[in-house]
Amino acid sequence: MATETETVDTAYYIQHHLQNLVYGKLPAGYERNYEGHVEVLDEAKWTWAHGAEDVAAMGFNAVHVDSLAWSFGLGVLFCLLFASVARKASTGVPGKLQNLVEVFVEFTQNNVRDTFHGRNPVIAPLALTVFVWVLLMNMLKLIPVDLVPEIMKLFGVEYQKIVPSTDPNITLAMSFGVFFLIIYYSIKVKGIGGFAKELSLQPFNHWAFIPFNLLLETIALIAKPISMGLRLFGNMYAGEIIFILIATMFMGSLALGVFGGLLQVSWAIFHLLVIPLQAFIFMVLTLVYLSMAHEDH
Repeated sequence: MATETETVDTAYYIQHHLQNLVYGKLPAGYERNYEGHVEVLDEAKWTWAHGAEDVAAMGFNAVHVDSLAWSFGLGVLFCLLFASVARKASTGVPGKLQNLVEVFVEFTQNNVRDTFHGRNPVIAPLALTVFVWVLLMNMLKLIPVDLVPEIMKLFGVEYQKIVPSTDPNITLAMSFGVFFLIIYYSIKVKGIGGFAKELSLQPFNHWAFIPFNLLLETIALIAKPISMGLRLFGNMYAGEIIFILIATMFMGSLALGVFGGLLQVSWAIFHLLVIPLQAFIFMVLTLVYLSMAHEDH
């Protein structure tokens, strides 16, 4: 049986690893309790969050600094790496890095050719960007859950979630970026009138059903980015929670710690399949939705 202290320590450990590094604005009158010190704010204050209570009080004025930093950092890394390989590419015997980049490019081109039925030079680079960017974010999950947070603590940073795809703000932001492209190309290819007819005259092509058609088509349209973002977030977040739960086994006996180590390795090996699969699904859905946006009928 676990003691009360062990239960509290385990709960704190899990909550700590699920807490983002947040900078935001606390409202006036907020009563803040941090390390036994109670403070009532006379006026709104921009500051770092010290726990879930602070984050909840900040509401929409909360910025997940770690998610933004890691996602933008990986995006810059992706651009610099692929640009460097493109500049140094040779027609002779390619190096290992050039081979890897060519595999990614050929893989996305084949999927664009099979899935996208319109003509748009932006789609293939977009598919490559989506796939590699999501893949890089997901791969951070393979880093031991305590490694980066403990290193950041040495620099005075209390919280650090390093997997951006476990943050719904990041996954939904990417999916809504795709959603805006869907709207843009739907209007560009079909015109405003054509896009309006598509929403109002389907699935029942009669003026009497226009309100019903609009309701159905609007819900279906909005559901696309929400389902994309939540699908990626849900799979990555669930996997991260299991990694953290397994890590709590190291807080027990030696035998439990050894068993936890075996579970960690097994779960990490399983994620060698899950990580690229989730990136692939996000890319394919992007291609399917944009292909539908280019269909003029």
